[in-house]
Amino acid sequence: MKITFTEAALSDYVWLQENNKKLLKRVNLLIKDIIRNPFDGIGKPEPLKANLSGYWSRRISSEHRLVYER
Repeated sequence: MKITFTEAALSDYVWLQENNKKLLKRVNLLIKDIIRNPFDGIGKPEPLKANLSGYWSRRISSEHRLVYER
């Protein structure tokens, strides 16, 4: 599976590496889980609707989401 980041997502990921190790660990855990099973698992995966149809999201925290396309 190929993992690609948007520019904004890559910028956020780099920021997490420097500033928030706890959230970074959670993001890495979610990415590993998405690779194993994109539609089930941790972070309450749910399909997005309307203009984001075809994308899924998982909860990183109560405030942040990881959005991905499978």
